Amino acid sequence: MKNTEQKIIDASGRTLGRVASEVAVSLMGKNSPSFERNVYSGFKVRVTNASKIKITTKKLDEIFHTRYSGYRGGLRILKGTETAEKKGMKELVKLAVYHMLPGNKLRREMMKNLVVVD
Repeated sequence: MKNTEQKIIDASGRTLGRVASEVAVSLMGKNSPSFERNVYSGFKVRVTNASKIKITTKKLDEIFHTRYSGYRGGLRILKGTETAEKKGMKELVKLAVYHMLPGNKLRREMMKNLVVVD
């Protein structure tokens, strides 16, 4: 049963982790009474004002992400500052939500229903 509702979350003035955890709970459907762990709820989430997230430069230096090319020795470790400069705060929000979702077959389907706007 697919639900066509969309939740809009305003990220201006809020911290990255608080926004990401709220988005992850909404994507999983844990806030709906018909929550089932093995079925995707079909709940779409839209995050607005991602560039106005409150985050310090020290915290950006502490955040690390990995990127793997598929070749031997191709694992790259990137700082949060590099990711924010190259791809913007939208990518940091997506990565934070991605790591808060359960690592099962539904994670890709949940991430397809996430839209992050600056």
